[in-house]
Amino acid sequence: MSNTSDSLSQLALRKFKKNFWGVLSFCLIVIIGLLSLFAYVIAPDHSQNANQMHLSIHSQRPGFEVQMLSIPSEIENNQNFASKLLFGTKSSDTEIPISKYKIENNTLLYTEYASDGLVGADKSINLNVFPNDNYKPYIQNKTFLFGTDKYGRDLLSRVLVGSRISFSIGFIAVFISLVIGIFFGSIAGYYGGKIDAFIMWIINVTWSIPTLLLVIAITLALDKGFWQVFIAVGLTMWVEVARVVRGQIISAKEMQYVTAAKAMGFNDYRIITKHILPNIMAPIIVISAANFAAAILIESGLSFLGIGAQPPMASWGAMIKDHYNYIILGKPYLALIPGICIMVLVMSFMLIGNALRDALDVKS
Repeated sequence: MSNTSDSLSQLALRKFKKNFWGVLSFCLIVIIGLLSLFAYVIAPDHSQNANQMHLSIHSQRPGFEVQMLSIPSEIENNQNFASKLLFGTKSSDTEIPISKYKIENNTLLYTEYASDGLVGADKSINLNVFPNDNYKPYIQNKTFLFGTDKYGRDLLSRVLVGSRISFSIGFIAVFISLVIGIFFGSIAGYYGGKIDAFIMWIINVTWSIPTLLLVIAITLALDKGFWQVFIAVGLTMWVEVARVVRGQIISAKEMQYVTAAKAMGFNDYRIITKHILPNIMAPIIVISAANFAAAILIESGLSFLGIGAQPPMASWGAMIKDHYNYIILGKPYLALIPGICIMVLVMSFMLIGNALRDALDVKS
């Protein structure tokens, strides 16, 4: 006798594993998720929002390398590991790109880096600002794998930290849309009549307003900011979930298991939550994956328009906004790199949504 489980969940899992693009998309989403979670650990720039600016090395090509002098601060940093992991390091050290240096009479003489063939200013600093007068650990070669943006910030670090916005907006917006959509969709589909007509009227009115326009209105009403965008996007995506849930419940409530539950005297809340919803989760899971991708695109659009995540917070949409004019100035990578990141993440969620649809289809 075979030990292989023939439950619907196991069958769906086996079908999903056979879908190459679905498995590949799942792996990409997991990898990007881990990169976003440990962004400050992986990123070369550990400062909050990866916002360490060096205007003298702005808009440098990928692979650019320069000597970086770090001048330690007397302010103590008492951050714990969890705070550094989640919010970055509150560093008060001063970083200065330099082209050369030398030591004379207990003084460090250095020349600041200057681009475009210019000569930087010559400056000096006493060695006693370094612990034990040991300056060597504070002068290191720093490589910018993705180059620097127009403010001289490390582009790779900004991309890694910016991935947090996209993942956060996806999870929180989808959660809000699921809570509101399942609630209204369940009530409308199960009870029908005037309640259904009233909820459908609300859904149709909300649906008729362009999503981006509604998000802009809600964002402006709640003021611009990080959490306001999450709430605004979530409040505009619930109508799709509600329509799907309503349609599924209208079909499911005529099934024999629902009739049996009513005959046993179960209340409406238990019938909906314990019997109907578990049997209609497949289309809800699929639409949640699509909504995740849509939320990322909406947030990127809002950040591009300047009403999403606000500076100095890193956001892929804001990075494209800051550098889209560099496409015609010979440095297109400044806008293309975050654009490709958005494309890969959105495509991954769309492909995994298609794979889940095929895997959860009981007819196939």
